[in-house]
Amino acid sequence: MQNNLPKIAVILGPTASGKTDLGLVLAKQFNGEIISADSRQVYKKMDIGTAKPRGEWKKEVFLVEGVPHHIVDIANPGQDFSLADFKAMATDCIQDILARNKLPIIVGGTGLYIWAIVDNLDIPKTKPNLELRSDLEKKDLSELVAMLQERDPESVEKIDLKNPRRVLRALEVAISSGQSFVSQRTQSKPLYNALQIGIDINKEELDKRIDSRVDRQIKDGLVEEAKKLVELGLGWNLPSMSGIGYKQIGYYLRGEMTLEEAVEVLKRDTKRYAKRQMTWFKRDKRIKWIKNTDLDLAKSVFEEFLNR
Repeated sequence: MQNNLPKIAVILGPTASGKTDLGLVLAKQFNGEIISADSRQVYKKMDIGTAKPRGEWKKEVFLVEGVPHHIVDIANPGQDFSLADFKAMATDCIQDILARNKLPIIVGGTGLYIWAIVDNLDIPKTKPNLELRSDLEKKDLSELVAMLQERDPESVEKIDLKNPRRVLRALEVAISSGQSFVSQRTQSKPLYNALQIGIDINKEELDKRIDSRVDRQIKDGLVEEAKKLVELGLGWNLPSMSGIGYKQIGYYLRGEMTLEEAVEVLKRDTKRYAKRQMTWFKRDKRIKWIKNTDLDLAKSVFEEFLNR
């Protein structure tokens, strides 16, 4: 049945695995446009810490090497950008790209973003409760997890408990609605025939890439970028500022660590995040894994998918 649905492609994998470069090559060859599935690259003024691809805005389109990229550089850092926001925007982008007879290619490492589209997830409709959220944000992660265990043990088994934002949202929904967060996250019939390609890189190589990326980010001005964001009045508790990169530099800027210590923590936390990403992705048996961004294999998989 899915073979009769419009075709989309997905390129996923852990951070620093080469998704951006592979997506560009395949978009150029197969008449595609990129839809970013990265929960941090949506934010403006956050370029270095999010490893946002270098591009330029032309006629309201963000272009990277001439390839349109959607849902990149569109939200203010103080703005809350939710899974529901992503799904609505991505669905609109896909329909527009398909209408122009081009291939939508979703590229990113945020698993929930990807599966919201691939599996047509129904996102819980509970609106943010700002007063409740303010109270919850005063608690540390271990307290939030304990509260979630009491209120919604089903979600404790299924969400990333090391992601404060995800835990807080699950608890907010459970308290506000009286229902389990994950029980509300159901699936409707799929809208697309989706090819999912995953980049599989051995841990030693990925660790080297992460170390090199962090060193490059520091050289390119990550500390200065974080300082400017603080000067704009952005607090460290915001979703945009609590992500990997800015959170660790915050330790340095607040005098809690030396820069060298903050950099080492950033490298460590990025590697841990990459491990969690792979654990998440490996659960989906539909993903076609390719070793070390094997371009020839990726092209052949694309061709087979598009021609059948």
